[in-house]
Amino acid sequence: MAITAAAVKSLRERTGLPMMDCKKALEEAGGDEDAAIETLRKKGAAKFTERQSRETAFGRIAVHASLKPGVGAMVELKCESAPMTKQEDFVRLADDLAKQLATGPGAATADELLAQPSPSDPSKTLADIRDDAFNRMREVFNVGRMVRIDGPCGGYSHNAGTIAGVLVEAEGGNEELLKDIAMHIAAMRPMALTVEELDPAVVAKEKEILTEASRAEGKPVNIIEKMVIGRMRNFYAERVLLEQPFVKDDKQSVGKVAKAAGAKLKRFVHWILGEQT
Repeated sequence: MAITAAAVKSLRERTGLPMMDCKKALEEAGGDEDAAIETLRKKGAAKFTERQSRETAFGRIAVHASLKPGVGAMVELKCESAPMTKQEDFVRLADDLAKQLATGPGAATADELLAQPSPSDPSKTLADIRDDAFNRMREVFNVGRMVRIDGPCGGYSHNAGTIAGVLVEAEGGNEELLKDIAMHIAAMRPMALTVEELDPAVVAKEKEILTEASRAEGKPVNIIEKMVIGRMRNFYAERVLLEQPFVKDDKQSVGKVAKAAGAKLKRFVHWILGEQT
Protein backbone atom coordinates (compact mmCIF):
# COMPACT_ATOMS: atom_id res chain seq x y z
CA MET A 1 0.00 0.00 0.00
CA ALA A 2 1.08 3.59 -0.60
CA ILE A 3 2.36 5.41 2.48
CA THR A 4 1.23 9.02 2.60
CA ALA A 5 3.39 11.93 3.66
CA ALA A 6 0.86 12.66 6.41
CA ALA A 7 1.30 9.15 7.84
CA VAL A 8 5.07 9.52 7.80
CA LYS A 9 4.83 12.93 9.47
CA SER A 10 2.52 11.55 12.18
CA LEU A 11 4.92 8.72 12.99
CA ARG A 12 7.87 11.08 13.04
CA GLU A 13 6.05 13.35 15.51
CA ARG A 14 5.40 10.37 17.79
CA THR A 15 8.92 8.93 17.63
CA GLY A 16 11.25 11.79 16.74
CA LEU A 17 13.01 9.50 14.24
CA PRO A 18 14.17 10.40 10.69
CA MET A 19 11.53 10.52 7.95
CA MET A 20 13.07 7.67 5.95
CA ASP A 21 13.16 5.37 8.99
CA CYS A 22 9.51 6.17 9.65
CA LYS A 23 8.53 5.53 6.04
CA LYS A 24 10.31 2.16 5.92
CA ALA A 25 8.72 1.09 9.21
CA LEU A 26 5.25 2.01 7.95
CA GLU A 27 5.85 0.08 4.73
CA GLU A 28 6.91 -3.00 6.71
CA ALA A 29 3.86 -2.62 8.97
CA GLY A 30 1.39 -2.16 6.13
CA GLY A 31 0.57 1.36 7.25
CA ASP A 32 -0.24 0.40 10.86
CA GLU A 33 1.32 3.17 12.98
CA ASP A 34 1.41 1.23 16.26
CA ALA A 35 2.98 -1.76 14.53
CA ALA A 36 5.51 0.58 12.88
CA ILE A 37 6.46 1.96 16.30
CA GLU A 38 7.03 -1.57 17.57
CA THR A 39 9.20 -2.29 14.53
CA LEU A 40 11.27 0.82 15.16
CA ARG A 41 11.71 -0.13 18.82
CA LYS A 42 12.89 -3.63 17.94
CA LYS A 43 15.39 -2.27 15.44
CA GLY A 44 16.58 0.27 17.98
CA ALA A 45 16.99 -2.42 20.65
CA ALA A 46 19.14 -4.46 18.27
CA LYS A 47 21.35 -1.45 17.53
CA PHE A 48 21.56 -0.66 21.26
CA THR A 49 22.81 -4.18 21.95
CA GLU A 50 25.42 -3.85 19.18
CA ARG A 51 26.73 -0.59 20.63
CA GLN A 52 26.49 -1.55 24.31
CA SER A 53 30.27 -1.92 24.62
CA ARG A 54 30.95 1.68 23.59
CA GLU A 55 32.72 3.81 26.19
CA THR A 56 30.38 6.02 28.25
CA ALA A 57 32.79 8.44 29.90
CA PHE A 58 30.32 11.33 30.32
CA GLY A 59 27.01 11.64 32.10
CA ARG A 60 25.07 13.03 35.04
CA ILE A 61 24.53 12.17 38.67
CA ALA A 62 20.87 12.79 39.44
CA VAL A 63 19.84 13.43 43.05
CA HIS A 64 16.38 13.15 44.61
CA ALA A 65 16.15 14.00 48.30
CA SER A 66 13.45 14.96 50.77
CA LEU A 67 12.96 15.39 54.50
CA LYS A 68 9.23 14.58 54.43
CA PRO A 69 8.77 11.81 53.53
CA GLY A 70 12.33 10.96 54.49
CA VAL A 71 14.06 9.43 51.49
CA GLY A 72 16.96 10.03 49.17
CA ALA A 73 18.47 8.48 46.06
CA MET A 74 21.28 9.08 43.56
CA VAL A 75 21.70 7.51 40.15
CA GLU A 76 24.62 7.84 37.77
CA LEU A 77 23.50 7.88 34.12
CA LYS A 78 26.39 7.68 31.66
CA CYS A 79 26.60 8.55 27.97
CA GLU A 80 29.14 8.79 25.16
CA SER A 81 29.57 12.55 24.72
CA ALA A 82 29.59 15.77 26.73
CA PRO A 83 26.89 17.54 24.65
CA MET A 84 24.44 14.72 25.43
CA THR A 85 24.56 15.53 29.16
CA LYS A 86 22.68 18.77 28.45
CA GLN A 87 20.00 17.27 26.21
CA GLU A 88 16.52 17.64 27.70
CA ASP A 89 15.60 13.97 27.24
CA PHE A 90 18.82 12.79 28.88
CA VAL A 91 18.39 15.13 31.83
CA ARG A 92 14.78 14.03 32.30
CA LEU A 93 15.72 10.35 32.18
CA ALA A 94 18.43 10.82 34.81
CA ASP A 95 16.05 12.73 37.09
CA ASP A 96 13.31 10.14 36.60
CA LEU A 97 15.67 7.31 37.47
CA ALA A 98 16.61 8.99 40.76
CA LYS A 99 13.01 9.90 41.57
CA GLN A 100 11.73 6.39 40.88
CA LEU A 101 14.52 4.81 42.91
CA ALA A 102 13.66 7.10 45.83
CA THR A 103 9.87 6.94 45.71
CA GLY A 104 9.26 3.51 44.19
CA PRO A 105 9.72 0.03 45.65
CA GLY A 106 13.50 0.21 45.30
CA ALA A 107 15.84 -1.75 43.05
CA ALA A 108 18.97 -3.81 43.57
CA THR A 109 20.14 -3.59 39.96
CA ALA A 110 19.88 -1.22 37.02
CA ASP A 111 17.67 -3.70 35.16
CA GLU A 112 15.23 -3.81 38.08
CA LEU A 113 15.02 -0.03 38.11
CA LEU A 114 14.65 0.28 34.34
CA ALA A 115 11.74 -2.17 34.41
CA GLN A 116 9.72 0.20 36.62
CA PRO A 117 7.33 2.93 35.36
CA SER A 118 8.71 6.31 34.41
CA PRO A 119 7.55 9.08 36.80
CA SER A 120 7.23 11.42 33.81
CA ASP A 121 5.17 8.95 31.78
CA PRO A 122 3.76 6.03 33.81
CA SER A 123 2.46 4.40 30.61
CA LYS A 124 6.08 3.53 29.78
CA THR A 125 8.91 1.90 31.68
CA LEU A 126 12.18 3.70 32.22
CA ALA A 127 13.73 1.20 29.79
CA ASP A 128 11.17 2.26 27.15
CA ILE A 129 12.13 5.92 27.71
CA ARG A 130 15.84 5.06 27.44
CA ASP A 131 15.33 3.01 24.28
CA ASP A 132 13.18 5.70 22.64
CA ALA A 133 15.89 8.27 23.41
CA PHE A 134 18.55 5.98 21.93
CA ASN A 135 16.49 5.58 18.75
CA ARG A 136 16.38 9.34 18.33
CA MET A 137 19.93 10.20 19.41
CA ARG A 138 21.89 7.04 18.53
CA GLU A 139 23.98 7.27 21.68
CA VAL A 140 24.27 4.60 24.35
CA PHE A 141 23.04 5.41 27.88
CA ASN A 142 24.21 3.17 30.72
CA VAL A 143 23.03 3.26 34.32
CA GLY A 144 26.05 3.24 36.62
CA ARG A 145 25.98 3.48 40.41
CA MET A 146 22.73 3.65 42.36
CA VAL A 147 22.04 4.32 46.02
CA ARG A 148 18.90 4.78 48.08
CA ILE A 149 18.69 6.02 51.68
CA ASP A 150 15.48 5.38 53.60
CA GLY A 151 15.66 8.38 55.89
CA PRO A 152 15.41 12.19 55.82
CA CYS A 153 17.93 13.49 53.30
CA GLY A 154 19.31 16.58 51.71
CA GLY A 155 21.18 16.59 48.44
CA TYR A 156 23.21 18.54 45.92
CA SER A 157 24.40 17.92 42.38
CA HIS A 158 27.56 19.84 41.44
CA ASN A 159 27.58 21.56 38.04
CA ALA A 160 24.08 20.22 37.31
CA GLY A 161 25.26 16.73 38.17
CA THR A 162 27.92 16.51 35.46
CA ILE A 163 30.75 16.51 38.03
CA ALA A 164 29.49 15.19 41.36
CA GLY A 165 26.50 14.38 43.52
CA VAL A 166 25.97 14.26 47.29
CA LEU A 167 23.33 12.82 49.63
CA VAL A 168 23.28 13.65 53.34
CA GLU A 169 21.12 11.75 55.82
CA ALA A 170 20.19 13.58 59.02
CA GLU A 171 17.83 13.76 61.95
CA GLY A 172 16.42 17.28 62.30
CA GLY A 173 17.56 20.38 60.49
CA ASN A 174 16.02 21.75 57.31
CA GLU A 175 16.44 21.43 53.55
CA GLU A 176 18.52 24.58 53.19
CA LEU A 177 21.00 23.48 55.87
CA LEU A 178 21.39 19.98 54.44
CA LYS A 179 21.85 21.34 50.93
CA ASP A 180 24.56 23.69 52.22
CA ILE A 181 26.30 20.78 53.94
CA ALA A 182 26.01 18.70 50.78
CA MET A 183 27.61 21.57 48.83
CA HIS A 184 30.37 21.69 51.46
CA ILE A 185 31.01 17.96 50.96
CA ALA A 186 31.24 18.39 47.18
CA ALA A 187 33.82 21.15 47.66
CA MET A 188 35.89 19.75 50.55
CA ARG A 189 35.63 16.00 49.89
CA PRO A 190 35.78 14.63 53.44
CA MET A 191 36.88 11.01 53.83
CA ALA A 192 34.53 10.19 56.73
CA LEU A 193 31.71 11.60 58.83
CA THR A 194 33.46 11.18 62.20
CA VAL A 195 36.98 10.58 63.44
CA GLU A 196 35.97 7.07 64.47
CA GLU A 197 34.92 6.25 60.89
CA LEU A 198 38.32 7.07 59.39
CA ASP A 199 40.36 4.10 58.18
CA PRO A 200 42.47 3.08 61.23
CA ALA A 201 45.40 2.28 58.94
CA VAL A 202 45.33 5.83 57.54
CA VAL A 203 45.24 7.31 61.06
CA ALA A 204 48.07 5.07 62.29
CA LYS A 205 50.22 5.98 59.30
CA GLU A 206 49.71 9.69 59.86
CA LYS A 207 50.59 9.38 63.55
CA GLU A 208 53.75 7.51 62.58
CA ILE A 209 54.75 10.22 60.11
CA LEU A 210 54.10 13.01 62.63
CA THR A 211 56.01 11.17 65.37
CA GLU A 212 59.06 10.69 63.13
CA ALA A 213 58.91 14.35 62.06
CA SER A 214 58.84 15.45 65.72
CA ARG A 215 61.81 13.23 66.53
CA ALA A 216 63.70 14.71 63.59
CA GLU A 217 63.12 18.13 65.11
CA GLY A 218 64.93 16.93 68.23
CA LYS A 219 61.92 17.22 70.52
CA PRO A 220 62.01 15.37 73.85
CA VAL A 221 59.90 12.22 74.22
CA ASN A 222 57.41 13.80 76.65
CA ILE A 223 56.73 16.63 74.18
CA ILE A 224 56.41 14.48 71.06
CA GLU A 225 53.15 12.86 72.17
CA LYS A 226 51.52 16.24 72.81
CA MET A 227 52.76 17.58 69.48
CA VAL A 228 51.33 14.60 67.62
CA ILE A 229 47.95 15.02 69.33
CA GLY A 230 47.88 18.70 68.36
CA ARG A 231 48.89 18.06 64.76
CA MET A 232 46.35 15.26 64.41
CA ARG A 233 43.62 17.83 65.05
CA ASN A 234 44.66 19.51 61.79
CA PHE A 235 44.65 16.13 60.07
CA TYR A 236 41.09 15.45 61.24
CA ALA A 237 39.97 18.96 60.30
CA GLU A 238 41.06 18.26 56.72
CA ARG A 239 39.47 14.82 56.35
CA VAL A 240 36.50 14.46 58.73
CA LEU A 241 33.22 16.17 57.85
CA LEU A 242 32.15 17.08 61.40
CA GLU A 243 35.62 18.52 62.11
CA GLN A 244 36.04 20.53 58.90
CA PRO A 245 35.60 24.33 58.98
CA PHE A 246 32.25 25.04 57.32
CA VAL A 247 32.75 26.62 53.89
CA LYS A 248 30.06 29.27 54.54
CA ASP A 249 31.48 30.15 57.97
CA ASP A 250 35.01 28.84 58.52
CA LYS A 251 35.00 30.00 62.15
CA GLN A 252 32.72 27.07 62.95
CA SER A 253 33.04 23.37 62.19
CA VAL A 254 30.36 21.57 60.21
CA GLY A 255 29.52 19.63 63.38
CA LYS A 256 28.89 22.80 65.36
CA VAL A 257 26.79 24.35 62.58
CA ALA A 258 24.65 21.23 62.37
CA LYS A 259 24.23 21.00 66.15
CA ALA A 260 23.21 24.65 66.40
CA ALA A 261 20.49 23.99 63.82
CA GLY A 262 19.22 20.95 65.70
CA ALA A 263 20.52 18.47 63.11
CA LYS A 264 22.34 15.22 63.71
CA LEU A 265 24.24 14.11 60.63
CA LYS A 266 24.08 10.33 60.21
CA ARG A 267 25.94 9.63 56.96
CA PHE A 268 26.77 10.99 53.55
CA VAL A 269 27.39 9.61 50.08
CA HIS A 270 29.65 11.58 47.74
CA TRP A 271 30.18 10.50 44.14
CA ILE A 272 32.41 12.03 41.52
CA LEU A 273 31.27 11.21 37.99
CA GLY A 274 33.12 8.22 36.57
CA GLU A 275 34.92 7.30 39.78
CA GLN A 276 34.12 4.01 41.48
CA THR A 277 33.44 4.16 45.24
